[in-house]
Amino acid sequence: MRPFRLALAQMNPTVGNLTGNADCIIALVEEAKAQQADVVAFPELALTGYPPEDLLLKPQFLAEAEMQLERVAGESKGIVIVVGVPHLVDGSVFNLAKAETPDSMTGTLYNAAAVLAGGRVLDYYHKLFLPNYGVFDERRYFTAGDTCPVYKINGVSVGVNVCEDIWYDNGPTTTQRAAGAEVILNINASPYHQSRGVQREVMLSKRAADNGVFVAYLNMVGGQDELVFDGQSLVLDPAGLVIARGPQFEESLLVVDLEVSANRSAAASNPSLNPVGVAKTILVPSSDISRARQPVAAPMSKPLDELTEVYRALVMGTHDYVKKSGFTSAVIGLSGGIDSAITVAIATEALGAGNVTAFFMPSQYTENQSNDDSVQLTDNLGVRLVTLPIKNLFDQYLGELAPLFEGRQPDATEENLQARIRGNLLMAASNKFGWIVLTTGNKSEMATGYATLYGDMAGGFAVIKDVPKTLVMALSRHVNVLAGREIIPESIIARPPTAELRPNQKDEDSLPPYSVLDPIIEAYVERDWQVSEMLEAGMPPDAVELTIGLVDRSEYKRRQAPPGIKITRRNFGRDRRLPLVNKYRPSSKF
Repeated sequence: MRPFRLALAQMNPTVGNLTGNADCIIALVEEAKAQQADVVAFPELALTGYPPEDLLLKPQFLAEAEMQLERVAGESKGIVIVVGVPHLVDGSVFNLAKAETPDSMTGTLYNAAAVLAGGRVLDYYHKLFLPNYGVFDERRYFTAGDTCPVYKINGVSVGVNVCEDIWYDNGPTTTQRAAGAEVILNINASPYHQSRGVQREVMLSKRAADNGVFVAYLNMVGGQDELVFDGQSLVLDPAGLVIARGPQFEESLLVVDLEVSANRSAAASNPSLNPVGVAKTILVPSSDISRARQPVAAPMSKPLDELTEVYRALVMGTHDYVKKSGFTSAVIGLSGGIDSAITVAIATEALGAGNVTAFFMPSQYTENQSNDDSVQLTDNLGVRLVTLPIKNLFDQYLGELAPLFEGRQPDATEENLQARIRGNLLMAASNKFGWIVLTTGNKSEMATGYATLYGDMAGGFAVIKDVPKTLVMALSRHVNVLAGREIIPESIIARPPTAELRPNQKDEDSLPPYSVLDPIIEAYVERDWQVSEMLEAGMPPDAVELTIGLVDRSEYKRRQAPPGIKITRRNFGRDRRLPLVNKYRPSSKF
């Protein structure tokens, strides 16, 4: 047996903060050195943050990233560092001293894992499989690699690869194992959605067992725009059993001892497989790490239950979007309903009660229960509540518009006016006090267009944009369970949903019951089911027809909505891109 110590840095970088990210990496390298690690690894594109998108088209950005990588490399004496970076090969050089940049990008750009040792950049692994689906757009920027290196580090052969590469049965892991790899180190920026952690673990168990190797899977943590990275890094033994697990939605340095056997597993040699890429072996200079180090206990965090997992994702996504955008405080329109209640609860945990202000803006249609529930909720959370009645403003609008609207009956126009007045008040406060406006619309509303442009859709960030209404209800009860007391009043949770924009209004006046609506939205938006499949599954024909029509006609609204946290397999935003002008409507014949 040969002892080998891995340090996996589950860190939260900020896109574009090259110096700050490098500082964080260097601090974690020092911590790993103090733990006498042989290797310390950092996530995919950790130096730039993920995804950097069109920043990768800026030569100066790449040049500055390379400069910061050299800083990090200088700290690699006595330890091997593996860090995710963009790597430009044979490209035009940006002269930082003269600020001279080429007119356009030249050369070949790779999504790379830089291997640093002995105070310098030793080598780069170039990601072979570039995802170009869902939230991923890597082929816009990167070229696929073709080489699968194995690094001999202190007597142990380590194959390094990046994120998507590990998902293929016959991928770089197979090639590296055939070339003698005993440990596979896979660095990731793998975004969260429900059940993703379980999917990863099943896949990684198979990959480790099929190849008879240790697999160390390192994942990023933190929020970036609509994406949240959940961490939950894993280390599996050659039998596919999890021997270490990192926490979810928390930064952490996982230090894990491996006992690498000299016996090569028969599972590594399968003549039916045709390995991808070209294998190569690189000898890494030996470090001066003492072999007399004391063993460390492998971390084994317990996975969160599904509702807690979603809630933590929403809290982290809100915190990081607000803070990384430069805001410190938020304002939310509080209606007395369940959507705004869960949004205020999430924002309070993410930002602190002193940094959240709730505006209650009653009209003549607002019931007393809405006021009472809003007061109770904000008292429970310790959040400031400001009451701004809109009746006089609404009456003034109606008076000014009366000559124009003469002879026409009230309709959605008057309802939307109320929402837009509220949106104006929230944005005025945002401008005056520097608060970000957090909107409160859920996925069911975003799907069907049951929302008002420049009204309740007005704001900077849509916290529950990807959370269906039925999940909002479950989360609201779960918030109380997590707190061990009533945060969201039961009267809010149990109340039939209403926008309170006309007398006795209920959501079900315009939409199917949410228990019927949400499965249809999931089938149509997330799974691309045909109409016939929905009908065969027992979904009501009238509700299917209504829902599909609403979803298809509301694309123009969603395109103008603020970003929101992805928690489902397919969100409205990065995941789903449809034309605004679109006459296609699915037929029940298919």
